[in-house]
Amino acid sequence: MLINASTLQGLFRSFNTVFKDAAAKALAKSMWEQVAMRTGSTGKSTDYPNLGALPQMREWVGERVLKDMEAGGFTIKNKDFESTVAVDRNSIDDDQLGVYTPFFADLGDTAIRHRDILVFGLLASGFDTPCWDGQYFFDTDHPVGNGVVSNTGGGAGIPWYLLDLSRPLKPLILQVRKEPQFVAKDQPSDDQVFMRKQYVYGVDDRKNVGFGLWQLAYGSKQALDATSYAAARAAMGSFKNENGEPMGIQGTHLVVPQSLEGPARKILKNSANGDNEWFGTAELLVVPWL
Repeated sequence: MLINASTLQGLFRSFNTVFKDAAAKALAKSMWEQVAMRTGSTGKSTDYPNLGALPQMREWVGERVLKDMEAGGFTIKNKDFESTVAVDRNSIDDDQLGVYTPFFADLGDTAIRHRDILVFGLLASGFDTPCWDGQYFFDTDHPVGNGVVSNTGGGAGIPWYLLDLSRPLKPLILQVRKEPQFVAKDQPSDDQVFMRKQYVYGVDDRKNVGFGLWQLAYGSKQALDATSYAAARAAMGSFKNENGEPMGIQGTHLVVPQSLEGPARKILKNSANGDNEWFGTAELLVVPWL
């Protein structure tokens, strides 16, 4: 193949098409959208209000009661991410590009799947990572009103999670500053081309994740069985806001790693004949990223 500006432009368009097609297919299989709300970002970071200050509706008697959502807010800083491959000039010269096509497809797939990795990685870190109220996301002493509330079952086994995913707010946040972009260094004057006869292609984006409303999540390391599952549902159902009003939290999704799929199915899927009181009480989400 004759290598010139026109050839390189055509290769870039071809590789970019492969990249975008793979990214679109990966997006259709993404799991993070079920547990995280996506937010946009226009700078280095984005400031969020105090999620704990969200009030319930009340009878309007006299003046409105104002809640200061700025006090106790939090910030999510964007991070840069990239993945890059190099194509030897001889491969282009010898028409061996078919060998590289799967790599460009994998770049697109990887860029989108990375969102799942970040979101579910954050969920798994919730036992020892603080959220916006200063406590670990899964903790025994979240301050609420004049007391504290627990959203964890403790234990020392394999973690599992019960989430309420029925609301516009979600337990986690995916903040996107820049969508994945396919880029290249393929000019003869580029150092990599001149010194190593390599054309460089890659993807980069800007994003980050953060914790949302902890009341929408319950994490446990107890053995996953009917007893611990019942305890999680009862705890979430008892959550109240700072005014002592029930929040109406329900465990809608049981989120587990693949190693706990069997116990989870035993609780939620086995027997619809009345001898399993927890049958169908939550959707099962088996996550390979946990």
